[in-house]
Amino acid sequence: MISLSQVEKVYRTKTVETLALNNINLQVRRGEFLSIMGPSGCGKSTLLNIIGLLDEPSQGSVEIGGTPVRHFSDKELARLRNEKIGFVFQSFHLINDLSVVDNVELPLLYRKVSARERRRLAEEALGSVGLSNRMFHFPTQLSGGQKQRVAIARAIVGRPNILLADEPTGNLDSVMGNEVMDILLRLNKDSETTIVMVTHDESMARRTNRLVRLFDGSQVG
Repeated sequence: MISLSQVEKVYRTKTVETLALNNINLQVRRGEFLSIMGPSGCGKSTLLNIIGLLDEPSQGSVEIGGTPVRHFSDKELARLRNEKIGFVFQSFHLINDLSVVDNVELPLLYRKVSARERRRLAEEALGSVGLSNRMFHFPTQLSGGQKQRVAIARAIVGRPNILLADEPTGNLDSVMGNEVMDILLRLNKDSETTIVMVTHDESMARRTNRLVRLFDGSQVG
């Protein structure tokens, strides 16, 4: 489902060159739940952004579903992201002025989906994360765990093949964190969604199929 070959990422300024990723070779099978761990600044989020087509490598190749994306236009990358990849972030990124159901509908606005179908899919996604009774609340009326569940519903509303989660339990207490992790595991099992998760939590990483560790931009172990 995801293939990275000899991926390198270098950030350059006029005076400084920073090697963020060095010779990353990674294959993620369809339906796999992979976790990525490592100290702050080791390149975890950079790697996730490259997998999610939000950033491009300085060298190397990226394939999504067997398709090389190196020569894709910005429009083609945006369409692929919207149709194939869902994103869950540590800080939720919900819009406080929109209701929960309207937040979840957002990714569908970029598709040719009727308003009725958008609402149906959003309600279905919220039901899958146990928030059918919070559809018309606003993010400011929710707990941290509920906000993260809304973020997951928004990520899966378009039924993506791949879900990328950047520290999805990082802002939650252990109880809420485990509830969110249970939802991700259920999505992985029931829908065969391929999940790549960045985490600092060893106990969460141990619940996934496989663990990749990074240190100073390189795979270790």
